[in-house]
Amino acid sequence: MLKNTRISDPEVYSIVEDELKRQEYNIEMIASESTAPLEVMELSGSIFTNKTLEGYPGARFQAGSHEADRLEILGIKRAKELFGAEHANIQIYSGSSANYGVYAAVLSPGDKVLSMRLDQGGHLTHGSPANFLSKVYQYDFYGVNPETEMIDLEALEEKAKEFKPKLIIAGGSSYPRLIDYKKIGEIAKSVGAYFMVDMAHVSGLVASGVIPSPVPYADFVTSSTTKTFCGPRSGFILCKKEYAKQIDKGVFPGSIGSMHLTTMAAKVWSFKYATSEKFKNIMEQILINGKTLVEELTKHGFRIVSGTTDNHIVMVDLRSKGISGKVFQNALDSIGITVNKNQIPFDPASPFVTSGVRIGVTSITQRGLKGDEIKIIADIMDQVASAPEDEENLAECKKRTRELISKFPLYPLGSFED
Repeated sequence: MLKNTRISDPEVYSIVEDELKRQEYNIEMIASESTAPLEVMELSGSIFTNKTLEGYPGARFQAGSHEADRLEILGIKRAKELFGAEHANIQIYSGSSANYGVYAAVLSPGDKVLSMRLDQGGHLTHGSPANFLSKVYQYDFYGVNPETEMIDLEALEEKAKEFKPKLIIAGGSSYPRLIDYKKIGEIAKSVGAYFMVDMAHVSGLVASGVIPSPVPYADFVTSSTTKTFCGPRSGFILCKKEYAKQIDKGVFPGSIGSMHLTTMAAKVWSFKYATSEKFKNIMEQILINGKTLVEELTKHGFRIVSGTTDNHIVMVDLRSKGISGKVFQNALDSIGITVNKNQIPFDPASPFVTSGVRIGVTSITQRGLKGDEIKIIADIMDQVASAPEDEENLAECKKRTRELISKFPLYPLGSFED
């Protein structure tokens, strides 16, 4: 790969080569990351990058669309079959733009939206003041019960009745438990609201059937195609048939222009891959690895938010260790383990420091790590937490990290040879 770039731009080539080395010797545990199959990278750089296209199959704004039509029609068919959905839009660029597509389809400026608090598991695009849409729509928020740290459904229902939103959103970026889509869907219906689920983080687990699907209960389901879906950097929207025209219009021309046919091609491949036994086995192991990490970290004195995990995310409260999320993240990064600092529910620390970290097990599961390796990782994390600024301690942990991950190649040997 990159045989031409190596000659024409050695500087860029060296950066990409160094990133490959970083990933090869890194234990990737950022919950929003996964390892793309080689086919995804091939298709993401395919000949379709030369084609500009707007509109939908049979109603394009540019000529020369017949092969792209075949691709999009196939992808829609595969997405609908995979998730049991009545309609799918696969033109969207990402999980965030999928959310924007739904907003464009069913909301008007000033409409009310009820979503999960960002600091308790939600997402920036669900109404955070940091996101521009907070100036377009009226947002209010629900959260978790302080004792269980799980979604407080009674408070959500009370808030919905009081706020009377046009849209209720479930799903987020740092919630480690299953969500009762049926109950939230019933609450939305009772107040006359649309119900949208952002399943970006769990769509791979949903596709393989190892956790419940929101599709039967939600009017709209959005997702990225990275994270547990292990595909390209893109997204999609699923919806009920009655909203198909609205969603397609909300996507184009409502929120995007020309589609990215290269990542669409990779998505189409990923929808097929997600039906494979190999993919399902990985998703099943993710659930096992998540539980194992919870058990092992608990043994080492870490407090786990909500007590456990039902998906790929493990939320860790570091206050029992006397360190911040920022300190722990940076110390782990220096030894070759990547996680991200993250606020925990009712966090007294700022989002730039945090009292916790968010850990994901998707990438390490793809590489073949299981119980014995998870135990070693938890032990290394504990060793780092005991002296996160001690250079000798970190050097020893880095050696242990490198020794462990070197046994599990990122890609098959020879994959990147020219």
